[in-house]
Amino acid sequence: MARDTGFPDADAENDFSRQRRRAELARLAAWFTRQPADVNTVLPFDEVVAALGRTGETALGLVVVKVSTIVGSVDRTRDFDRLFRPTSARVRARWQRLAAAQRRGEAMPPIVLYRIGDMHFVVDGHHRVSIAIARHIETIDAYVTEIHTRISPEGIHGVSDLALKDHRRLFLSRVPLRGKQAEAITVTDPFDYAELAENVEAWGFRLSQEVGEFLGRDEVARRWFGEEFLPVVRMARRAEISPEATDAELYMWLACERYRLVRRHVWDESIIDELRTAAPRRRP
Repeated sequence: MARDTGFPDADAENDFSRQRRRAELARLAAWFTRQPADVNTVLPFDEVVAALGRTGETALGLVVVKVSTIVGSVDRTRDFDRLFRPTSARVRARWQRLAAAQRRGEAMPPIVLYRIGDMHFVVDGHHRVSIAIARHIETIDAYVTEIHTRISPEGIHGVSDLALKDHRRLFLSRVPLRGKQAEAITVTDPFDYAELAENVEAWGFRLSQEVGEFLGRDEVARRWFGEEFLPVVRMARRAEISPEATDAELYMWLACERYRLVRRHVWDESIIDELRTAAPRRRP
């Protein structure tokens, strides 16, 4: 960490220039190492909420927040990178003015944040967050509103993760599993959620035809999980088929291969044995 000169304006100018260099070096390093394009991008609040599904909010009032948990913004995603380093000189004047004021001991008002899970998104106070990071300040006072979402935000590290969350949210709207049942359904390819939803809906249609009555989505989801998904996955795990796949990926592959090989929508140990020895056209 560079030593201060004792002159607030000069030190603020040095802080800004140092953070701009770091932002450019990080961008170049990401390019040279072929990292994902969004690795240094501030998470956009609106896109995160759209992917997760907003269900409500709670005002938490004034709280102390760890600066390291502030990873996104409501409307300033172009001015700062993921670590809130300035991405251009256009924010220099205000940044240095606030930084110098802080160094002179002037009080700063709390920032305003949205909270989603363990992540925080800046509504007001982008420059103050950037300055706190530049000066290695670990906590900051903030007025926080917690946003409640349809699905968990766990696992979001960049914009590229939002597609998976968005498709998972849509899957759970079509197949309304809840609690541990919902947690048990995970895939790594976002579009697998759409394929699985189609599979469950087709299974539900066949079940409705069999029982002679219309079954709603909640009933189909509950019965599919208990009568179809769990028994199939348990048989496949005992047979040690594709242990590297998630349970949902394994089920989808088995369902596809079963119909291709035997043309029947039934399960038993003999079918599992046949699938285990078959040369699959698609691995989960």
